Amino acid sequence: MQSEDYIRAGKIASEVREMARERNWVGKTVYEICEEIENQIKKRGAKCAFPVNTSINEIAAHYTAEPNDPITISESDLLKIDLGAQINGYIADTAVTVCQDPQYTGLIQAAEEALSNAMSMIKVGVKASDIGRIIEKTIKQTGFKPIANLSGHSLGQYTIHAGRSIPNIWSVGGFTLAGDTAYACEPFVTTEDGGGFVRNGKTKNIFALNSRKKTKNDEADKLLDYIWEKFNMLPFALRWITKEWEEKKARELLELLVNKKAVQAYPVLIEINEKRVAQAEHTFIPNDNGVTITTISQ
Repeated sequence: MQSEDYIRAGKIASEVREMARERNWVGKTVYEICEEIENQIKKRGAKCAFPVNTSINEIAAHYTAEPNDPITISESDLLKIDLGAQINGYIADTAVTVCQDPQYTGLIQAAEEALSNAMSMIKVGVKASDIGRIIEKTIKQTGFKPIANLSGHSLGQYTIHAGRSIPNIWSVGGFTLAGDTAYACEPFVTTEDGGGFVRNGKTKNIFALNSRKKTKNDEADKLLDYIWEKFNMLPFALRWITKEWEEKKARELLELLVNKKAVQAYPVLIEINEKRVAQAEHTFIPNDNGVTITTISQ
């Protein structure tokens, strides 16, 4: 395990997250926001571990900007900025929710508090189900609801979801935290009248490689090689490809690769009652004495 790379990626992700937290994004398009944040990650010497997610209001996760996306942030929008930095494939995954409308401050604070309480109990041997228990308890005490079918996850080299889940509610069974393993913890919170679950939406604008098996279409195979070379198995966005391919062509080729199951498309995740959702997230590595939170502000 390359802990120095995890630590460096975490420091960069943390700096960029805090910049995103401080900025007023009202009037900016999601395209401008994604490009700005991704450039900040690169400027500091890391690569993006996945496209910056700019999920608004009832969209809980997995929305990234389309090429020249015109969606603009308004005063009352609840904007979740989920970003990832990677060095040699070792990932820091972190998120913050921002909103200029004070009526949503409590929702944002509930996510932050749940994350903070979860981090305070981490060490090797702690049960993932107990982390879920503390997250659920914290959120419910503040009068909100956790999203039951979203969870944190273990991280691997070039792998965002490495097989283990850190739940946001108490659940039976589960695993115990191992040392020298990186995990992301990400409480998602909705309002009391929310359903507390997410469903798949129609929009799919985040993709990842499934297989490098050739498709017998030269142009599509060229794109397949490009994806592998640039992003490995990590997620990517259409706008990352339009630097090399014209947008219409890129869409056609991506669709072909998705149909051939060489590439996977991730749908946006929407709160089932279409209520607002806030999120907070850190990456951490448990040890015998406690925890190293790689994405904490230094």
